[in-house]
Amino acid sequence: QQSGRKYNLFLKRRLRIDKRHQSKDSIFFRDGVRRIDFVLSYVDDLNKEWEKKLERRKEFESNLQKAGLELETEDKKESEDGKIFFVKIHAPWEVLITYAEVLNIKVPIRENDIPPMVENPLDCVLLPFRLPENVMHPEPDYFTAPFSKDKQELYLINDESTFFSPSMRNRIVNYILTRCPYGTEEGKKKFGIKRLLNNGTYTAAYPLHDCQYWKKASDPNCDSERHTLYMEWARFLRFYKEQPLDLIRKYYGEKIGIYFAWLGFYTEMLFLAAVVGLICFLYGLFTMDENMSSKEICDPSIGGEIIMCPLCDRDCEYWRLNTTCESSQYSHLFDNVATLFFAIFMGIWVTLFLEFWKRRQARLKYEWDLVDFEEEQQQLQLRPEYEAKCTQKKRNPVTLEMEPYLPLTSQAVRFCISGATVLFWVSLIIASMIAVIVYRLAVYAAFASLMENTQTLQPISGLLTPQLATSVTASCLNFVIIMILNFFYERIAIWITDMEIPRTHMEYENRLTMKMFLFQFVNYYSSCFYVAFFKGKFVGYPGAYTYMFNRWRNEECDPAGCLIELTTQLTIVMAGKQIWGNIQEAIVPWICNWWGRRKARNNPENLYSRWEQDHDLQTFGALGLFYEYLEMVIQFGFITLFVASFPLAPLLALMNNILEIRVDSWKLTTQYRRPVAAKAHSIGVWQEILNGMAILSVVTNAFIVAFTSDMIPRLVYYYAYSESEDSPMSGYINNSLSVFLISDFPERNEPKENPENFVICRYRDYRYPPDHEKRYLHTMQFWHILAAKLAFIIIMEHVVFIVKFFVAWMIPDVPADVKAKIKREKYLTQKILHEYELEKLKERLCQGDKRATEKEFIATEGRMELSRAM
Repeated sequence: QQSGRKYNLFLKRRLRIDKRHQSKDSIFFRDGVRRIDFVLSYVDDLNKEWEKKLERRKEFESNLQKAGLELETEDKKESEDGKIFFVKIHAPWEVLITYAEVLNIKVPIRENDIPPMVENPLDCVLLPFRLPENVMHPEPDYFTAPFSKDKQELYLINDESTFFSPSMRNRIVNYILTRCPYGTEEGKKKFGIKRLLNNGTYTAAYPLHDCQYWKKASDPNCDSERHTLYMEWARFLRFYKEQPLDLIRKYYGEKIGIYFAWLGFYTEMLFLAAVVGLICFLYGLFTMDENMSSKEICDPSIGGEIIMCPLCDRDCEYWRLNTTCESSQYSHLFDNVATLFFAIFMGIWVTLFLEFWKRRQARLKYEWDLVDFEEEQQQLQLRPEYEAKCTQKKRNPVTLEMEPYLPLTSQAVRFCISGATVLFWVSLIIASMIAVIVYRLAVYAAFASLMENTQTLQPISGLLTPQLATSVTASCLNFVIIMILNFFYERIAIWITDMEIPRTHMEYENRLTMKMFLFQFVNYYSSCFYVAFFKGKFVGYPGAYTYMFNRWRNEECDPAGCLIELTTQLTIVMAGKQIWGNIQEAIVPWICNWWGRRKARNNPENLYSRWEQDHDLQTFGALGLFYEYLEMVIQFGFITLFVASFPLAPLLALMNNILEIRVDSWKLTTQYRRPVAAKAHSIGVWQEILNGMAILSVVTNAFIVAFTSDMIPRLVYYYAYSESEDSPMSGYINNSLSVFLISDFPERNEPKENPENFVICRYRDYRYPPDHEKRYLHTMQFWHILAAKLAFIIIMEHVVFIVKFFVAWMIPDVPADVKAKIKREKYLTQKILHEYELEKLKERLCQGDKRATEKEFIATEGRMELSRAM
């Protein structure tokens, strides 16, 4: 009794404390006992909508209280700017247990007694990369079961205030907020916090962080998990440490946890690809001086004597082959035998990555209690927007309840508009790519003329050829166009997906994902596909060139091949996207938050409350993770689809991802409001997209090796056309260049000047010379090379696909020990539940409950025996 009086006296004193003296780290109501699970904010602006908004708020808050939630309002006078009201929401125990059962939340019933995995002998080596045990595993491992109000004594409820974690609590409150009605307008029932945010009734709705990120909370009841995450995870100096995935899951929920688990695993797997790619690059670097092709091009007596045909009409001059000496040497870095090996290796690597990720995902599903997670139950719930916009109703054949639906005619019209919009934007991308190609064709002559006639550019003319200058400027222009189109299309994609009114959250995410990915795929990769598979393939030959729109002559590849240009294009677009993405993700939110908090710096801490601090942060929206996945999947395409042209791509991706993990964690922990916890047991539709790109990458890399690199022509020459046994590759350059009689030039193509009176010029092709009866027609060597290229594509694809499918078949999706643990946990959980039911039945029999018959007792015991046998 005495301790009870002391507690009541303590509460009265707490109630008398002036609100201004409340700790800035407080996440409790004024009584210091009830936890704040959610916060709503609004501005009481006196405009024409003021009365309507006031009425909505009153009705909404009244209905929240009827649902059992407890509210506490902070007057605008108490806010930092004197304008914002804050409504703090607390979910009492009765509400939590009711909705925990509705949401099928799993809770502990017994501590896990399955022995841990056998220690890895490499643990001592990996010790510097480990985090403390209390950070990696903040909670003991339990056997769990879905919560039921009728079986509360079955669960390990030590303290009602901490039994449900803060992430579970905010998930429950968010569930209520999204479905709570606030009145009827225009004959339609209105509900949901999202609509109230859209129409300005409330300005924000968010759960609170538990403390400031740079220091622990002063309240001992606070776990200060945000501070722990910042210190151990969100700082770049911890880049070499493992991620505290269990703590991330506990604080942010499974959906964000699974993203960081996937990103971390992807980064780990990139390490192997980066090492092999670096070895292949070093092989090209060390064998650069042994490359016979570049030796012949650079030799004044060979390359210096070969006169090449002009690269554009009229304005371009004849040029000597040895002017491309440096670029031919650099092209050997990426166009060598190691390129073939690396293309095959990456085809197998991508399969290993996807298969091992399935195993890692299966382990996480077990550890995070997602094995029986009914995603369909969670995701197939009707979206509040669908229920609000669909006025017609029909009976559900499963539940036999009336529910809203969208008529077929309305669906058809919306899909037609959506499809036409997507088609228009994809066409716009293709048009922009054609515009860049026209730019390349139009400015090439200008670059060629400028570099020949400008003395200041002579020292670098060997390195910066007209082809390379055109390629670099066109790549930069293409990157700018990509980012501009991307900026507009993101908004268009969301708008047309909203217009379609998808029925469920899963449908909404899948439709938006496919629209965005289709657009991004065409936007980012179209220029690389052009350089890889179209540039230099449809040029014609001197005197019969092919033209785009009958005006601009098609581009030719460098005598050393187009691969170096593809490498340039890939490097600029990939590196530019990664740099721009990190600027957008880190610097922009930091500037916005700094600008929003600039007035609060001069205020004492006790006037700038926890809910105001979080209010001034950026919002991590429902599509926040969507953009993170999209960014990584586009990067995945760069390192798989075109990796044969750039073995260093995985190394660039690895360095970016090490930074990306810390940037994402830093911005989530320090710059954004705490997201509402959400469940997910996989990366969803992105898994299928990655599988599709993995298959496509085998095809694209086979075509790059065959048609973009000079690998096959060199091999054909080595084995079939070489005339020197001592140096089989000598004479290859002369063999790969055809002869053209300058007097055969039509007036449209002939250069204005020929000061040295050249009689013949050379061009890159396999055609008969002018004195042959089949002049300028393709030689047999051309058809031999074409047949070898096609044979190579077929053989490489079949070999890689066979190995891929064999590896996928060999590696089970779920590890054997995880299967055993899942079975063990199911058995023990069933046993515990059956024993509990048997004990309850015994109690009823002892108390003389007539409904508890002896037959029911026998049936329950029999069910337990059957469970043991199973």
